Amino acid sequence: MRRTASPLSLVLLGLGAFLLVLAPLLAWYVEPRAKRTPVDIDTITVFKGKGSYFDTDKIKTVHNKNLTITRQVRGDVKDSTKEHAVWDVVTSVDPDKSLPAADPHDSLQFTQERWVTDRETNRPVHCCGEKPYFEGEAYLKFPFDVEKRSYVWWDNTLGATVPLTFRGTKKIQGYEGYRFTAKVKPAKTGTRLVPGRLVGQPKRSNVLAEEWYANHGVELVADKTTGRIIYAAVGPRKTLRAPGSDKDATVLLDSERIAFTTKTQKTQVGLADDDSSRLKLVGTTLPVGAGALGAVLAAAGAVLVVRGRRSNSGADGSGGPGSAAEPDGPNSDTSPTALQPTTM
Repeated sequence: MRRTASPLSLVLLGLGAFLLVLAPLLAWYVEPRAKRTPVDIDTITVFKGKGSYFDTDKIKTVHNKNLTITRQVRGDVKDSTKEHAVWDVVTSVDPDKSLPAADPHDSLQFTQERWVTDRETNRPVHCCGEKPYFEGEAYLKFPFDVEKRSYVWWDNTLGATVPLTFRGTKKIQGYEGYRFTAKVKPAKTGTRLVPGRLVGQPKRSNVLAEEWYANHGVELVADKTTGRIIYAAVGPRKTLRAPGSDKDATVLLDSERIAFTTKTQKTQVGLADDDSSRLKLVGTTLPVGAGALGAVLAAAGAVLVVRGRRSNSGADGSGGPGSAAEPDGPNSDTSPTALQPTTM
């Protein structure tokens, strides 16, 4: 029976073709779908620095004190969907005397948020009990594949967006990310009923004072691939002013810089490196490797198929009508008894 190709050549050819199809599938289909904001997140980030705050026990602003910002982000897996990520965020600001806080509400400042975003674009989605209503491109993270451009960042204390300017790259714990900075000019954010003496009006028992907020400087360093923030520093300033005044009367909170602790930096870098490596594996390493190996295997299989056909063609005899007789063949001039074994 004539065989046109060996099993090995067909296996190599088939496997090569499979890998050549798999390579673009990983790069163009699997990897983009792997870039989705996780919904099962549960992380705590800690900022530390020095500053001033209003001590309610002393009824005055105290200065040069340790301040700690603690933020816990927990994904709501039940309410999240394939398209939307729902994260619950609790943030507290504490001086040393309220740490560790038995109840977050005992903190100097305490906020609860519900952050809902599109898992692919990181854009806000206004549903699912979102609180507060927010806008922008970046807040707790940046979009995937961070670009070298300005981004719109949501400042929850301000209750509005702030432009972040790209400032090049910066290494955090040896890991390089994109650096962005911003400043927030003083802005009125609300009102609060306080004793008149806190805003320079001691003859009035209560005054509906204005709350003002500014930020000395925001610095964020984001992982280029995942958009995870690996370093953050803020400089919040919150004050009280008398109605209609343009001067701060009482400082509620003021710090030139409160930044990620070393432990938080290392944790964030580790998470970013792990996630980026997995995306790179699916999006670059595996497709390139599969494509290269597939090409080699397909070429090897094709060569073996061609060689097998040539070998089989030679074994069957290439002589047609009128072709030259082999010297020792049955039609040669040698003795008819000198038969070759292949004719038996």
